[in-house]
Amino acid sequence: MPRMIDVIRSSGANSNVMQTAARGALAVPPQEMLEILVYLATQTKIFAERARLTLAGWDETSSRKAAADPKTPKEVLAYLITPGNLRPTLLPALLENPSVSETSLAELAAAASRYMLETLVKSPRINQSKIILSALSSNPHLNQAQSSAIVERLASFASPTTSEPESPAASPESSPAADFAPSEVPNQASPETSAGEVPDEATAAYLTEHAGEISAEGNKPFQPIGGLEELPADAPMVPDPAPAEAKTEAVASSIAHGAATAARKAPAPVKKTYLSAEEQRGSALQKISKLGITGRIQLAMKGTKEERSLLIRDGTKIVALAVLESPKLTDSEVEKFANQKNVLEAVLRGISMKRRFMKQYAILRNLTFNPRTPIDVSLGLVKHLLAGDLKNLAGNKEVSDTVRKIALRMFRQKLDVTKSD
Repeated sequence: MPRMIDVIRSSGANSNVMQTAARGALAVPPQEMLEILVYLATQTKIFAERARLTLAGWDETSSRKAAADPKTPKEVLAYLITPGNLRPTLLPALLENPSVSETSLAELAAAASRYMLETLVKSPRINQSKIILSALSSNPHLNQAQSSAIVERLASFASPTTSEPESPAASPESSPAADFAPSEVPNQASPETSAGEVPDEATAAYLTEHAGEISAEGNKPFQPIGGLEELPADAPMVPDPAPAEAKTEAVASSIAHGAATAARKAPAPVKKTYLSAEEQRGSALQKISKLGITGRIQLAMKGTKEERSLLIRDGTKIVALAVLESPKLTDSEVEKFANQKNVLEAVLRGISMKRRFMKQYAILRNLTFNPRTPIDVSLGLVKHLLAGDLKNLAGNKEVSDTVRKIALRMFRQKLDVTKSD
């Protein structure tokens, strides 16, 4: 009897069988089912989308086994390693699978996100391949330490009698990160920061790691997702176009005038005032609206809760993600962020990538119920929900149809287990 994959390839299966196959519900071994799904996702038009969604939520244990097995068909491995289909949990197994071609790994290395880079640079196979390392060295998301390590590793492939020219990635003068090197940041006098304020080590490290992205963004003003709240009439909404020198002179003049006035007048008693929540928000908006990208990143890392609640909505991704790196960020704030629809998808993905946050069930639940959460993130979190939340998610019409169907299936499975007990 021929294998089902061969029947499908020869167009011998009827429409009902093909639909069942696209849902991953055929009575065949898991490895063959995976092969069928990849075929449907890549070689058919009618069933491709359904098959891709099924693959995105496919059982992790079965997927990891296939990713690590050298006998897995090359078509399956090629699908799993493609950047658009790659699940981060499968990456370590795919990297060390000898059946995954160097060409595929080189393509992945050149375009991998910063979340994958840590796994890539630690892979024994990657570090033993000059081809893959060369491709990895061109990745724009590498930080300075990673770039230097790759350059040193590439240099070790050269013969002792020849010397390789130094890669631009290793040169502080040519690297975008040099503009934000930790040793230089404290000495920079930027008009974007408060007088006398010096970025701490965590802020400096973030600026260094993302120097390339910061440079590419230029000097975008604050544009929150969902639009700006109403500000006081005197609140400037765009950065002052005056050059930095003019700002510095104006500040110095103001300080000198204030000092002279203070010397002539006795200090008057100051009455302590308290701002309402609305006034605090307006004040924070005024402050943020005057800052460029670097200043907003520093404020995201070191500012107040009110300032973080605004900056998490920043339309500039590198600023919004800086909020998640703040040492002052609390779990209750993240729980609120995970429920917001007026943040970038990258923020919700960033929350899901941090183990500290995923230990909090409320955060996990909010991410899953948020229709703005990327579908691959939601599919990975659904399995952790309690039965009651699975039932509610299955009836939530705001989220993706795929997420609802998987939630319903898992709810029924848990219900069956409960009844059998």
